Amino acid sequence: MIRKVLLALDGSKYSAAVTDVGVYFVAKLNARILGIHVVDSVALEGPFIHDIAGAMGFEPFINFSTKMRDALEETGRSILDIFKTTCIKEQRECDTRLLSGIISNELCDTAKLSDLIVIGRRGVNASFEHGLLGSATEGVIRKSPRPVLVVPEVFTPPTKPLIAFDGSEHSVNVLRSAADLVNSLGLELTVLTVGSADEADKILKEAEDYLKPHDVKATFKRIEGDHKTSIVKYHNEEGHDLLFMGTTHHSRVVEMVIGSTAEYVLRSVESPVFLER
Repeated sequence: MIRKVLLALDGSKYSAAVTDVGVYFVAKLNARILGIHVVDSVALEGPFIHDIAGAMGFEPFINFSTKMRDALEETGRSILDIFKTTCIKEQRECDTRLLSGIISNELCDTAKLSDLIVIGRRGVNASFEHGLLGSATEGVIRKSPRPVLVVPEVFTPPTKPLIAFDGSEHSVNVLRSAADLVNSLGLELTVLTVGSADEADKILKEAEDYLKPHDVKATFKRIEGDHKTSIVKYHNEEGHDLLFMGTTHHSRVVEMVIGSTAEYVLRSVESPVFLER
């Protein structure tokens, strides 16, 4: 059950959608939300700044770094204050925390005591990341000990959730989470499997058997084709507005880019995507 939700807030337009998700979950799930802003240590102590300071013989570099930290912390406090104001306006309780370090590491460490991380698809550098995931988002997905909900620029409460299910351990984990969440939200779940008839029908039967004791209202669909493009095509053409899927890491190289299917889907659908290992 989702009872504590961690919200990654960076002040971007995607961050506003993260706040909307948090407020929605408080109302629907009776969840507690924790808004976190991380002062990026890479911005403070990155090699570029060190190199420039060293090349210029800049002795007071520490003072410069301290001033930058103060400015970034003040910005972070302002972001969290705006979040708290929104929660008060919506009559929702919330907690906040200002941290410093590598963004993805700090979020994942804090998430150990949460049930879900909510993060924007991209962040404050979105204009420099055309067609890509934000670097912090990618890091969180790779490292998170908890499920991650990646949200687009605008959040709309879901009405038609879809899960991409292939019978693997990872997809079984996300099926469990999807069952809990759609029940709490009072929604019907569509279970989608990509594959040939015999194999896919067996996988769908396993999903159906699993969902029966959860009292989940569900429909089951089988399609054929390339796994990742077929998921995206079905999701978009059928008007689904929340996608559940598992992530897999088969090698160190794949781990660096999340996994080709998950990465492709995140770049190709406009709805929130719920990811779980």
